[in-house]
Order: sequence, then structure tokens, then C-alpha cells
Amino acid sequence: MMEIDKSLSKEKSEKNNEEKVVKQLKVSAKRQITIPKRFYDKLGINQEVICELRGNEIVLRGVPQTEDLSEKILEDLVAQGFEGQSLVQEFQKKKFQVRPAVEKMIAESSLAARNLQENDNAETEELFGDLKK
Repeated sequence: MMEIDKSLSKEKSEKNNEEKVVKQLKVSAKRQITIPKRFYDKLGINQEVICELRGNEIVLRGVPQTEDLSEKILEDLVAQGFEGQSLVQEFQKKKFQVRPAVEKMIAESSLAARNLQENDNAETEELFGDLKK
């Protein structure tokens, strides 16, 4: 069943009985869209989204919240003997390095997953073999 209210439509997904809400959005001259508040709130979106191209569809999803590693970074720096202003400076440096390191790990794991699908080699089997089942 589909109920249309202005540019908003709802229907029950036959697969999993989940409500599907569809809204037609305008695209600005700068290729920008505004995410409806209802969607934004329901998905818990913050300042960033992941944009994925799936065939001929664009899928937006909230970026999962990562654990704040600040406390662990500070503990490690204090254990190394940093204090005062040098502690603050070193903390800022280390915290800035976290995101690129995580992004690198994600890229490497994506490559390893592709290798598993394409080559089925021992390294990717060890990492992702359980996902085949």
C-alpha cells in the first residue's frame, strides 16, 4: 500500500515488513540537497554522512560514531613522561593522526575483502574466511 502526502510516500517493504518512506528532493545548482529533518533525526546523522553509489542509486547513511580515544592517548603520553604544554601539543598531534590511520585501515580491509572475492588467497582467507559461510 502506498500513501502519498505531498511529496512524501510511505509503503511497507514486502521483504521485511519495514516501513519505507520516500521523499522527492530538489537539487540546487551546486548539486546540494537538504536531508529532511525526519530522516536526519531518525538516522542520528551528525555532521557527516557516507555517500555510496549502488548501481543507479545513491545511498546516504550516517557515519558510525567512533570511540573517542582521547583518554587512552592522554594516558599513553603521560606514561611517556609528557606534561604541561608539551603534553597538550603532543596530544593534539596524536589526535590529528587517528582519523587518517582509521581511514587507512578501512581502505586496506576493503582491498583485502576484494582480494578474497577475486583471488581467494591465504591472507584474505585468514581475515575474511568466516564471512564466506
